[in-house]
Formats: sequence, C-alpha cells, structure tokens
Amino acid sequence: MRKMEERIANLQQRLKTLKERHQKAEAKRKREEAQRAKKDDARRKMLAGTVVLEKVDRGEIDKAEFRRWLDSVLREREDRALFDL
Repeated sequence: MRKMEERIANLQQRLKTLKERHQKAEAKRKREEAQRAKKDDARRKMLAGTVVLEKVDRGEIDKAEFRRWLDSVLREREDRALFDL
C-alpha cells in the first residue's frame, strides 16, 4: 500500500510540473503572438504611409489636403514637427 501511495504522490507531482510547463509555454506563445501582431500592425501603417506620401509627391493627393489630415490628428509636438505643422 505504501508503494502505491508513493507512486500516486510522484504522479501528482509530475502532473503539477507538466501543468506548470504547459502554462509557461502557453504564456510564451501568447506573448510572441501579441508581439507579432504589434509588429505587423506597425508594418501595415508604415506601408500605408509610404503609399500616401508617394501619392502626395506625385500630386495624386493634394498636399494641402494631406496637411489638413495630419493637422487634424497629430497632437504630439515631435510628430507635428516631422511635418512642419
């Protein structure tokens, strides 16, 4: 009977260890997924901005209108300075 109790205790400890390992792996996966989503979002914004700036340079989007768009949304001094607002 004592052997059986020891075996159960060992298996319970092993189960606890495996659950902890699983939780850590799941947390890491979620963290990496969030980082990847953030990186993808930044890349989308950069690419969209590149397209808009190219169209402004080509005259396909009116420069004054573009500046009005920026003026209506940019609040930070450093951001506004980038566009001479």
